Amino acid sequence: MSGAEQFPLIRLRNITKTYGQGALAFQALKGVDLDIEQGDFVAIMGPSGSGKSTVMNTLGCLDRPTSGQYWFRGVPVQGLDRDERARLRRRYFGFVFQGFHLLPRTSAQENVELPLLYRGESTAQRHAAARKALEAVGLKGWEHHTPAELSGGQQQRVAIARAIVSNPLVLLADEPTGNLDSQRSAEIMELLWDLNERHGITVLMVTHEPEMAAYARRIVRFVDGQLDSDQPNQPLPLRPVAEEV
Repeated sequence: MSGAEQFPLIRLRNITKTYGQGALAFQALKGVDLDIEQGDFVAIMGPSGSGKSTVMNTLGCLDRPTSGQYWFRGVPVQGLDRDERARLRRRYFGFVFQGFHLLPRTSAQENVELPLLYRGESTAQRHAAARKALEAVGLKGWEHHTPAELSGGQQQRVAIARAIVSNPLVLLADEPTGNLDSQRSAEIMELLWDLNERHGITVLMVTHEPEMAAYARRIVRFVDGQLDSDQPNQPLPLRPVAEEV
């Protein structure tokens, strides 16, 4: 196989990850094969210790596998050095976590601008991009509010705006509704669905909640460090976020 055009967006082949050495070694991933097409929405599920967060960290270039091959857009990621992997993360990936990780005394807009500040973009570019990202997540008019002035759901929306402000191809979400009640969780899932459906962002989401996985186009389950099942899913019919705000 040759040429990036013959690859899916993401391809993992025989990926392993071992922590520790000798008698204390723990194999978190045991030969994982996985393809992800551009525009997919994949829910990654499994019990605690199944390897789902490890594979997410591998996909996001936050951790290197012990062995195996990872291609992103046809490029062998395992051949990249540390700086090259960091550039790949900044260019193509956005990250959302269970904790919102917002700067507490900083406005929503300033929180969203942070990735662009690190990239050296101008003040005008940062302001415009942050306003656009906040509008995309339904927070137009909330730009100057601090996290303390926002609900949990709104704080997670700010975190998602920060993740998409640099126009990533892939949004990696690790338990994005874990700190939210059921109503706020549904709002965040509708937002992720909207970003996937209308903006074409590939969404990879770790979750242990079947109600959240129901929003995905595909459900991948891990057990004991191995891919146990990979099934298509008919996502819930939703209204675009812009119509709800």
